[in-house]
Amino acid sequence: MKNFSSIQPDTIHADTQGQSTPVFALSYLLGIKLMPRIRNWKELNFYRPDKNTVYQHIDSLFKEPINWGIITTHWQDLLQVVISIKQGKISSALLLRKLGNYSRKNRIYQAFQELGRVVRTVFLLLYISDMQMRSLITAATNKVESYNGFSKWFGFGGFGIIAHNDPIEQEKMIKYNDLIANAVIFHCGGGFN
Repeated sequence: MKNFSSIQPDTIHADTQGQSTPVFALSYLLGIKLMPRIRNWKELNFYRPDKNTVYQHIDSLFKEPINWGIITTHWQDLLQVVISIKQGKISSALLLRKLGNYSRKNRIYQAFQELGRVVRTVFLLLYISDMQMRSLITAATNKVESYNGFSKWFGFGGFGIIAHNDPIEQEKMIKYNDLIANAVIFHCGGGFN
């Protein structure tokens, strides 16, 4: 959200940990296409649009139906949260942390989760049916992991472990390390492949 450059990505790749239902909902509402690599997609639930929907060949993948009522009831709340993020009143990272720690009885958490179930189910259906999409996701995620390993190599004085609890100091350490890694890539005259 703090990217003010002329390049504004609309797709974010993530590893398996980046595919929780609240993350899918939040990225959807922010207009970001979330493309996580999912290692154990068979363990994830697909959700039916309603209890009467039956699919001819893939019905066994689907579990319970979506609770559209909670999404409808809290739609304005969801939009209010997204507007607050866009206006910088709350960070998306803080929100996700709070949603991750919220009681399962919290209605806004439940609305994010339910909307995320819808979005993730659509994503999973595309994921299992489109081999090219899976290859793209794997390649992008592998590239990021390779870069992270490369930049970690430049870490010093703690083997990449950030000892400060201060978020500002943590952000500085990460940015400085990225700056050094990017300078080396630039100096070597090539992109990171």
